Amino acid sequence: MNEVIARNHVKVLGTGERTLMLAHGFGCDQSMWRYILPAFEPFYRIVLFDYVGSGGSNLSAYTSERYGSLRGYVQDVLDIVEALELRDVIFIGHSVSSMIGMLASIERPQYFAQLIMIGPSPRYLNDDGYVGGFDKSDVTELLDMMEMNFAGWASFLAPIAMKNPEMPKLTQELERSFISADPAITREFAEVTFFSDCRQALSQATVPSLILQCSDDSIVPIAAGEYLHSHLDNSTFRLMEAKGHYPHISHPEETIALINDYLKSEAAYTG
Repeated sequence: MNEVIARNHVKVLGTGERTLMLAHGFGCDQSMWRYILPAFEPFYRIVLFDYVGSGGSNLSAYTSERYGSLRGYVQDVLDIVEALELRDVIFIGHSVSSMIGMLASIERPQYFAQLIMIGPSPRYLNDDGYVGGFDKSDVTELLDMMEMNFAGWASFLAPIAMKNPEMPKLTQELERSFISADPAITREFAEVTFFSDCRQALSQATVPSLILQCSDDSIVPIAAGEYLHSHLDNSTFRLMEAKGHYPHISHPEETIALINDYLKSEAAYTG
């Protein structure tokens, strides 16, 4: 247990009966949840963690064999749940973590009560009749930029992904998060993220889910969120007023309100 807790820099806050497990997205760490934490900490037990390779995790535990696919990140989630002996977890995942949580729930549905997906995408690449938002050449250019000029990549992507120019401090915060990570690991995580395809797994998911889709997201087009909703049983779709890919940072009040509305609704328990 202690090995997993240290490896993933796990922190447990709050004393509520129900457990929220917050899973950060690519290029980030658990600190990105701090804007919404105060709303939930008085009422829930909260589990924060960093995937291996991110934040305060044990970088020496990273291997390309384990983390060369989403499977390694799914195992991180399951390891933490088992180490803390959690059950009926409300899993809140941002971006790629939404699919990581869904895959974990398919493998161990008894561990999870609800999935809350913030800016999720079942596939980032465009495909025949499917709008993912990126062509393969777009992603290849991004990966090349990461390899040649990591700082330049961070300063290029941060304002596009945050998409709230009137709040420059948030863009700077995201850029700092990108740049603080190990370049080789971050590039590999980017490759795993952008080339992943979870569409075939959607029919296997049974845990009720909330999809929070931002109205103008440079990373995930609305069509991808709608595809996810239409192929995911027991899912609830909410189109947010928030713009950008990080509503839990740029629009915490709206994010908190929609999560609370869902957790108090019948849909959270019956789908």
